[in-house]
Amino acid sequence: MTITVQCPTCSAPVEWKAENTYRPFCCERCKLIDLGAWAAEEHAIPGNDLEDEMFSGDLPTRPH
Repeated sequence: MTITVQCPTCSAPVEWKAENTYRPFCCERCKLIDLGAWAAEEHAIPGNDLEDEMFSGDLPTRPH
């Protein structure tokens, strides 16, 4: 039995098997589109605002 999932980028059907090196994506292009979205901060994992404020002072400032 083969499991089929939808590509998170384009919704194309993707067979979930070891031979599919791009899973859960259908191809390298969709994988790179998703990576670019993370790099552009279009995707984010929710954090704890209080914790972020508490530890942000511990980070060194970066020259621009």
